[in-house]
Amino acid sequence: MSCDDLKYWLALTLIKDIGPVTAKRLLSAFRTPKRVFEASPNELKDVEGINGSKINGISEFNSWDKVEKEINEINGHNVRIIRYTDEEYPESLRHIDDSPVILYVRGSFIKKDKYAVAIVGSRNMTPYGKKVTETIASELALCGITIVSGMARGIDATSHKSALKANGRSIAVLGSGLDNPYPPENKGLFNELSEKGCVISEFPMGTPPNKENFPQRNRLISGLSLGVLVVEAAARSGSLITAGCALDQGKDVFAVPGSITSANSEGTHELIKKGAKLVQKAEDILEDIAPHLKGLRGSANGLSEENLSVNLNGLEINDEEKAICNLLGSEPKHIDIISREAEMHAGRALGILLGLEIKGIVKQSEGKRFYIL
Repeated sequence: MSCDDLKYWLALTLIKDIGPVTAKRLLSAFRTPKRVFEASPNELKDVEGINGSKINGISEFNSWDKVEKEINEINGHNVRIIRYTDEEYPESLRHIDDSPVILYVRGSFIKKDKYAVAIVGSRNMTPYGKKVTETIASELALCGITIVSGMARGIDATSHKSALKANGRSIAVLGSGLDNPYPPENKGLFNELSEKGCVISEFPMGTPPNKENFPQRNRLISGLSLGVLVVEAAARSGSLITAGCALDQGKDVFAVPGSITSANSEGTHELIKKGAKLVQKAEDILEDIAPHLKGLRGSANGLSEENLSVNLNGLEINDEEKAICNLLGSEPKHIDIISREAEMHAGRALGILLGLEIKGIVKQSEGKRFYIL
């Protein structure tokens, strides 16, 4: 993207009263932002939703100095702009009416990121919430699922860290500019996510973490994901807004039950009452999203396409999966025995087994016992 092209994309997002929906209508009509600014008032008024004040906002736009400053800030902070029309723009967001026409990005998206689950919850997490988040996030990451969250204190940060610790992918969606990561104590996590995953924002550089930004960004957290897991949430938690966005987008909502005496479980229990799936382990989520995972191959450790080999009814499995399969028979075998025989950490073996279960090669019986089909 040329600097001149970038200038007009940024300007389009700075026009007063022009939101993502209207911006997309303008792009549909004129193809490029530059042509939007070159259009006459008569041409503009033919676009649905464009009235007098919006026409004036386009025709009289004069904040080019602000645009130039924005470009300098983007370049100075190693930030990229992904346009709505770019191939790299997440396909899952493209289907949301009010998704941003540009994303500010540190890091990169990869194709496997479409297999994502959002994990959100209380900033004031309990030890129980921390343990549950670490377990489920790492198990999902081991299965190749990208973990999406908002990099907030508590459950959000724990979900990111757990995914990265499992050598998995994680995406953070901020409610501030990328030059102003929040909270400040998560700056190290921000840098790690930028290197090993992706951090995005729809907000211009310099945007502070204003309270009203966070409900707005929540639609992107759910939009990037196949489903949203709420681990701990008080009765009026912002996590419930993310769950509501997921429902509006036709996504699955999951909730972890907690103590009936804990204020941190009031929101999650309410979600369960309203039909959210009760989750005790990663498999509960994988069961529901399995129809979307048919293209997922390999593990979170990033085994390449070259390392995949064909086995078992023509399905592609890698060397680790093959080794696990060789240890299984028709009689269920406990995960502890499997991991010991495979000389592999139990969490790693469980992640591989869950991946094989998704592929229809392995079946799990009660008590984390697995057998081959």
